[in-house]
Parts: sequence; structure tokens; C-alpha cells
Amino acid sequence: MLDKIEASISQKLTTLEAGVPKGSALHGHAAVLIALTDEPDPCVILTKRSANLSTHSGEVSLPGGRWDATDPSLQYTALREAEEEIALPMHAVRMLGPLWPRTTRWKVSVTPWVAVIAPDIELTPNPGELDAVFRVPLSFFLADPRIRTDHIIMDDCTIHLPAYQYAGYEIWGFTAGLLSEFMVKILGASAKHDKFIETS
Repeated sequence: MLDKIEASISQKLTTLEAGVPKGSALHGHAAVLIALTDEPDPCVILTKRSANLSTHSGEVSLPGGRWDATDPSLQYTALREAEEEIALPMHAVRMLGPLWPRTTRWKVSVTPWVAVIAPDIELTPNPGELDAVFRVPLSFFLADPRIRTDHIIMDDCTIHLPAYQYAGYEIWGFTAGLLSEFMVKILGASAKHDKFIETS
């Protein structure tokens, strides 16, 4: 499956890289890491944010965060945040490339970066930010066992976001939307997946 993912991203890489904000345009942007384990049925690394945080407390998310003025790029932002949040060393990550930037309800532009890591790598949640770090097989998302589809109005458009339940964790909202788009546009998932799209 990783071969298919890498080939698909490689074919689109020029277009994808052209859409990534750079230089002075980075202020206010964010990046997340879609880290996939190197095995026949890759797992994606997800986190559960600390219940003590003032924003998005207890929510499932991808490792990542806001661009910092010391970050040379959004790719670096994704790697730095993953190292800070789950102790994933930058040198242990093989980057495949970016996906399409998406804007949250709070008007933050987020660029996802797809990467490959060893399946046996030890990951530890930063107790100041996270309550847990866990893995979900891509086959789970491909099967699309959603518990519901959320419909969110943003800028007078409706965005369709799947929601999943896995091992006691609810995966929903922006994170589920990014993963759903990845399944459809990179892995060619079935049309039963609602794309992370806007409809008037």
C-alpha cells in the first residue's frame, strides 16, 4: 500500500508543492504530519490532546501545530511539532510530500505532510500537550466504518466530515476530513467516502 501512496504523491508532487505557502506567507499557517508505519497495512499515528488544554481539549488530532518564526518551512513545522508532541525524531522520518492545504473553522490554513516511519519506533506523548498517542490501520479508514457524517457550514458552504470510533477514541472533525481526503485523492478510496469538499 505504501508503494501506491508514494507513487500517487510523486505523480502530483509538482502541483502539491506549488500550493504550499512559503516565505513571508507562512505567518498564521500550520502543518500536521500524516505519519504512516512501514508495513503491509500501514498505521497512521494519531494523538489525543490533553483534557487540560484550553482549546480542542480531549480531541483526536494529527501531530502538528502552528508555524514558528524560527521554522524555515511548513515541512519543518510538521517535523518539529511531531518531535515535540510524540518524541518522533526528525531523522527517523522519510517525507513523501505535502497534501492540499485546508482551512479550519477558525481560519487557520493547515498543510498536511505525508511521511513514513518504522513500525517499531517508540513514541511517547508529551504530558503537557497530550493524553495519548495511538495507531490506526489505514485499512480501518478504507473500510469506512463511520459512526456518522457531520455537516458543517463554513462561508455559506457545507463541508461533509466523517466520524469514526476506534479503540475508544472518536476521530472526527478536521482530522477525519483530512484523512478522508487522503483516502479518496491518494489511495483512490471508494466513492462512499464523503470527500472533504465544499458544496453550495
